[in-house]
Amino acid sequence: MGLLTLEHSTLLHRADIALYGAGVVGLAAFLVEAGPRAYLPIAAFWAVVGWVAWSAIEYALHRFVLHGVQPFRRWHEAHHQRPAALIGAPTALSATLIVVLVTAPAWALGGLWFTCALTLGVLAGYFGYAMTHHATHHWRAEGAWLAERKRWHALHHHGQHGRCYGVTSSLWDRVFGSTEGRARRNA
Repeated sequence: MGLLTLEHSTLLHRADIALYGAGVVGLAAFLVEAGPRAYLPIAAFWAVVGWVAWSAIEYALHRFVLHGVQPFRRWHEAHHQRPAALIGAPTALSATLIVVLVTAPAWALGGLWFTCALTLGVLAGYFGYAMTHHATHHWRAEGAWLAERKRWHALHHHGQHGRCYGVTSSLWDRVFGSTEGRARRNA
């Protein structure tokens, strides 16, 4: 098991989460410490835009790529068959996709501070997704939010796969009609 495998060892899984957590902390610290003070409110705005964009990206990737496009569909099916296994995107793949699809275009459009802020938001969203997805499969729900996320994700895993794609939020399922109630009525 390594940086390019779908099934991670416990150590690699923790390293993956730590890598993204360190990326979030590092980018935030860089923006606060090295960025122009006058830019901080704008940076915060672009970080929130990136975070919101991540939630839409999360939904679209799960619904249309992981449940629709080979070989990703086959890989994701392994997760559905063994939900407690540490199966996920290889670190090298997820990091490359963030750099190629977020960081590089942001750099071309807006320069260093815009790039760091937008990437921070997307990275924070991805980190939140990784933690939430892990928690839905491995942690006991201590609070109402996690209990709801666990229930929602269980509906996706144990009901029809054509519903409840959001892991960190049900917003986009509600927007696009893939909630549990609509999916059941449309089945």
